[in-house]
Amino acid sequence: MHYDTALRAYSSKRVEEIEQSDILVGIPCYNNQETIAHVIQMVSHGLFNHYKALRSVIMIADGGSTDDTRDVAKEFEIRPWQEKLVTIYRGPAGKGSAFRSVFEAAKRLRVKACVVVDSDLRSITGDWIKYLLEPVLEKAYQYVSPVYSRYKYDGTITNNIVYNLTRALYGLRIRQPIGGDFAFAGELAAYYMEQDVWDTDVARYGIDVWMTTNAITNRFRICQANLGVKIHDAKDPAEALGPMFRQVVHTLFVLMEKNEAAWKAVRGSSAVPMFGLSELLEPDPIQVDLGRLVTEYKTGFRQFKGLYRDIFSQSCFEDLKKCASMAKTKFAMPVNTWVLALYEIAGTFHRWQHNRTQLINLVTPLYLGRVASFINRTRKMTSSQAEKIVEDQAQIFEDRKDYLVRVWDGVASHQV
Repeated sequence: MHYDTALRAYSSKRVEEIEQSDILVGIPCYNNQETIAHVIQMVSHGLFNHYKALRSVIMIADGGSTDDTRDVAKEFEIRPWQEKLVTIYRGPAGKGSAFRSVFEAAKRLRVKACVVVDSDLRSITGDWIKYLLEPVLEKAYQYVSPVYSRYKYDGTITNNIVYNLTRALYGLRIRQPIGGDFAFAGELAAYYMEQDVWDTDVARYGIDVWMTTNAITNRFRICQANLGVKIHDAKDPAEALGPMFRQVVHTLFVLMEKNEAAWKAVRGSSAVPMFGLSELLEPDPIQVDLGRLVTEYKTGFRQFKGLYRDIFSQSCFEDLKKCASMAKTKFAMPVNTWVLALYEIAGTFHRWQHNRTQLINLVTPLYLGRVASFINRTRKMTSSQAEKIVEDQAQIFEDRKDYLVRVWDGVASHQV
């Protein structure tokens, strides 16, 4: 079903009543009754403490929660002179549809700046609002991407796939392209809303990487804001794959096709300006199940061995095969193998017009293996020491980019 608007009639009428606002803060949510009040409270405090003179709207964009999320949001008292809008968005279930409703409200309210923050944040403070908004309102940046102090085993999709590919492809070191908490200028919100992507994976979990990539390829002015420690409902990578992983990776590859002309010419990368906190803090640990990660890799390798042999270059396949016989505490997938595997999968995705979902499923065990390898490599390191390993890996993705271009063009499909 195609929706021309993400706002329901009552939400649309409420936007009309508010008429105009300087700032809009969107909070996409689904079954977050435990955390939503805290997030609204911090947003409200932040707006009150830092932007009291500006008109502000807090918009809770709910996906049809079956718990009390909306009731909690409605009942929570925000600071004076702020408006609140609690709405169930229209469109496919997912974060992207929630964002679409926020973009639409931002355009109609003619806001100067818009912020979106996750609804499961436990570490958000009122200052996050300032750190995210200040570059837009005072320094004329159009897109602000977050930087967090995260525990070394949190954010594994970013650390092993999204950061590396975004940096190598588009030449900007945006550390958290799918961070979840962003700010952007009003005109960028309007631009996003008008794009014809709302019936695709972008409307689900592909939204963050889509927004970041679009901001880069359309040359909007981009910076980062260091927000400090991110504590949210963190998930063990062995548990939390499913739809999010598949939709993010699928969106990344689709964006590679769409922006081929933009990324093929890029070599190297440059730093992106950083504002917000000056120090990186040491976050609390999260538990991961190493045994399960390794088991999933081995099971996946057995299941997909024939396809892996067809897809990967011989040296890459042999390295992956070696990994399948390693003990859990000795499990080590070489960085170079991971880089080649991801690049060869991207090239195959480009050539395959059918069965692309199956191809993304093939990435899953490899990713779990790479995470297990990273855990073994960084076991005795602090999170900031482990960050150096992430940066070294990203540099290898950059250094091997010529190989990606050859694989993409079909001139190096089975030889390195």
